[in-house]
Amino acid sequence: MSKIVFFCIPAYGHTNPTIPVVQELTKRGHEVWYYSFDMFRERIESAGAKFIRCDEYLPELRPEDEKKVGKDFAALIEMVADTTINLDKKVCQELQEFKPDCIVSDSVCFWGKLFAGKLNVQYICSTTTFAFNQYTAKLMKPGIGELIRSIVGMPRINKKMELLKASGYKVKNFISIIQNDNETNTIVYTSKEFQPMSETFSDKYAFVGPSVADTETGEPKGESRTVYISLGTVLNKNNEFYKNCIKALKDYNVNVIMSVGEKTDIFDFGEIPANFQIEHKVDQIKVLKKSDVFLTHCGMNSVNESLYNSVPMVLFPQHSEQALVAERTAELGAGLMLKGNKPNHIKNAIEQILNDDTYKESANKISISFKIAGGAKKAADTILMVINNSV
Repeated sequence: MSKIVFFCIPAYGHTNPTIPVVQELTKRGHEVWYYSFDMFRERIESAGAKFIRCDEYLPELRPEDEKKVGKDFAALIEMVADTTINLDKKVCQELQEFKPDCIVSDSVCFWGKLFAGKLNVQYICSTTTFAFNQYTAKLMKPGIGELIRSIVGMPRINKKMELLKASGYKVKNFISIIQNDNETNTIVYTSKEFQPMSETFSDKYAFVGPSVADTETGEPKGESRTVYISLGTVLNKNNEFYKNCIKALKDYNVNVIMSVGEKTDIFDFGEIPANFQIEHKVDQIKVLKKSDVFLTHCGMNSVNESLYNSVPMVLFPQHSEQALVAERTAELGAGLMLKGNKPNHIKNAIEQILNDDTYKESANKISISFKIAGGAKKAADTILMVINNSV
């Protein structure tokens, strides 16, 4: 029996893909600990792992901080350093007693990687976005605001690097924290076909496809076509955009399901058209099963779930990482970039997807590549192979 420890950030798109992997490992008799947050306790424990709460160790995010997610690199490094140091005594003591065979940590959950280095434990990177190396990193196109924030934030980053070194962490610079090389064992939750420049990655990278629940809803697909709209679970407060969606589609012969997030007041939209169903949150996979097109913010998890279910997309990315996902989807013919956020832009893009079957056909090709990539079983096999090879 192996002992495996998972670390992840408090984000659905990063945690959800790992749950079936945890379940696969515990089903095979391995012991799994998972350092996570209360919002995921039930899912983690249901998968058979020991849940270890980290909520009180994460720096408190103010409303203005939430808007920086994915946009302010210095703020991210500060959060990582503070979280690592806050967790240091607890995690180091617990893991020295547990003696894990490996640590599996999300690619953005840098404290897991730092603990693995400090405790000399085998490290596996879990990547729920595209994998990045020196070649694919050049595909990222940060906006001018992101570039300015990165430059201005360098003194703050350097200060945190010194703090980590003083606490016994092996860090050369911030690049050594965020970047993996071709020798880093990495599980990537997409297929080689969808990953940009997949030929530039070594065999240390296991492309296992997205970890999506392939369940039947039991509901027959209706005669009317269905449009699903969601901007994800983080940067989803955008009343103007939602109102434009209503204006664009209220008289169009489609059913619309729009998920607007917990912090959006649905009453602000006034009278809801008869063809609209507006919710704070939905079971996304269940909705996608009956959707014909998905207007999405292009978070990797949402795009994966859409493509897995062969649903083409209207692409509305909110920052540079999502823009890369959107561009790859459009490049492979499974989606169309939204040219603007006005009602006419929204309606025209949705009409184009609905009236051109090639988008659906392209989405189906990627879906097939996802389903034959190996999924949770291959991810579990990869983790155990790394452990066995390190003995």
